[in-house]
Amino acid sequence: MTLDGIISFAGYGMSIALIAVVWIKRVYKDFPVFSAYLVWDILDNIGLYATARFHPHFYVVAFLTALAIDSVFMLAVLVELGWSILRPFRSALPRGAIVAVAILMGVLCAIVWPFAHSVAYAHYGPQSRLLLHLQQTIAIVRILFFLVLAGCSQLLSINWRDREMQIATGLGIYSLVSVAVSIIQAGQAVGQLYIYLDQLVMATNVCCLMYWLISFARQAAARREFTPQMQNFLLAVAGAARSTRISMTEAGTTQLHDREK
Repeated sequence: MTLDGIISFAGYGMSIALIAVVWIKRVYKDFPVFSAYLVWDILDNIGLYATARFHPHFYVVAFLTALAIDSVFMLAVLVELGWSILRPFRSALPRGAIVAVAILMGVLCAIVWPFAHSVAYAHYGPQSRLLLHLQQTIAIVRILFFLVLAGCSQLLSINWRDREMQIATGLGIYSLVSVAVSIIQAGQAVGQLYIYLDQLVMATNVCCLMYWLISFARQAAARREFTPQMQNFLLAVAGAARSTRISMTEAGTTQLHDREK
């Protein structure tokens, strides 16, 4: 068996073990989207492997379809993480705050989008370039999410024992390696070096799965309250959001009355 095959099957085994731990430790209750993503990821990998082996003429279509689903899935995971981080303060937030979290992630993707373009996509078709560009954008957003979470850990009263930090760490480290490898490969990395870099990404994925497996097997830390500084900041944001919503509602009501007159 080749090294690629060994790493791939190690990843399958690690994924199955991780899904079992997520089920046993009931991680899926707090992170249903992330848990569903783990199941989707292993089914996706097995499906692409089977397609490449038995129906290679369908592989490109299958790969691009899986890439689109994976990108949307991962964006949903980030929204779930952002919402989970706000758990100690949700009661003070306005209804529909999770929509604001989703919009914030969308805005971040829009900001990153122009910087995620790679010359390595030049020889692909328009649809392929679009999906690969989207994948790269989501990967960079995962890195930024991890860095911001780690940098603001004190304000958020979160540490490496919290599930949110553990999930973000695995996603961030894997994304950091994959983005770095794609940049190096775009710089005309060819031959054996190109293969080694691909194997590095695969090995990093296995390591992240192992990290989650060990982390989730342990008891999760109880979420602590936010620091007073963060509470004041969130209260100010929530207050501004309420004021904006009330103003928009009043403006809409006034316009309706004017039309009726």
